[in-house]
Amino acid sequence: MAFLLNKTNLLSHCLRSSSQMEDAVALSRRGFHVEPGAREKALLAPDPALSRFKSYKKSVKRLKRLSDVLTIVVAAGCAYEIYVRATM
Repeated sequence: MAFLLNKTNLLSHCLRSSSQMEDAVALSRRGFHVEPGAREKALLAPDPALSRFKSYKKSVKRLKRLSDVLTIVVAAGCAYEIYVRATM
């Protein structure tokens, strides 16, 4: 009998703790906005020492397009080579 009481107590404790966890998750999802402090603003400010490492969007986009086209050409060449060998 004591075992059954312990089992129900354990079950009720688990149910209570899961509902408390859901409340905590719901509270964290609300996303309160807090203004950044002076340190955060200083960290987010543009750093002139890093400007030479800046990625330029046009050149990166062009390089990506070139690599995509090259991949398609190589895949088509491999498929053609397989087709030619299969028909011989």
